[in-house]
Amino acid sequence: MSAQIVTKMVETAPGVTLCTEAWGEPERGTFLLAMGATASMVWWPDSLMQALADGGYQAIRFDHRDTGQSTTGAPGVVDYDLDALMDDLLAILDAHGVRQAHLAGMSLGGYVAQILALRQPGRVQSLTLIASEPLGHTYEGEGISDEFMAHFGSMGVLDWSDRAAVSAFLLRIAELSAGPAGFDTFAAQRRIDKELDRTNNMQSAFNHSMVAGDVDGLDIAKVTQPVLVVHGSDDPVISVAAGRKIAAVAQDSEMLTLDGRGHELLEADVAEIAEAMLGVAERN
Repeated sequence: MSAQIVTKMVETAPGVTLCTEAWGEPERGTFLLAMGATASMVWWPDSLMQALADGGYQAIRFDHRDTGQSTTGAPGVVDYDLDALMDDLLAILDAHGVRQAHLAGMSLGGYVAQILALRQPGRVQSLTLIASEPLGHTYEGEGISDEFMAHFGSMGVLDWSDRAAVSAFLLRIAELSAGPAGFDTFAAQRRIDKELDRTNNMQSAFNHSMVAGDVDGLDIAKVTQPVLVVHGSDDPVISVAAGRKIAAVAQDSEMLTLDGRGHELLEADVAEIAEAMLGVAERN
């Protein structure tokens, strides 16, 4: 049976309203899912949301600032920082009447989830960190490829009013992010089409590349909640070495390595990821 879905616009700061979507009922608790840079809620597969709801949890996803149907500023204008993104998570929980939640974050979302777990530990029951970097620690691993950086460099000449050109640009990012196990062009294009259909200004989503903040003294090793690390073995954006570092230094952690996967969430992996997320939630 499909989960009940409730859409709610949440004011998280003066002049800032975020679009949120809650799936299912909080019989066993709530998951709050924060996506990565430039990505709206549609990057979280519907099947993952349904699986968490089927497990007895309310699952909430949302559009970050500058994405989807949330407040979107002008391209190149960033008046928020990492702590503001953390405060967005708290405001979403408050608006949905949730005192404590299991946080799941991918990439930038995982970084912000760690900040919240350290600054407000009473609000966080567990962490699922997907394709994320460890707060407070360095790691050895390959950086983003020259080909990837060259593609990003082409943004300066991209005609953002040309939907077909923007779609092709985003599809190439998805291709470059994929692992060697294979790239599902159809699924990626379907997600991109959905993203463009509901995004106020796709160019503004790339404002996330300029988001900064003071994280001095914050250390994933100080997180006491259970931590699940999920990372593709061939992630070309954030090396799997980052995930291994989190698993090595976090006090109570386990790691799920997705063989042949890159910086991506694929339908084929949803069942395994959902099972692991539900498992870590049950530990707290």
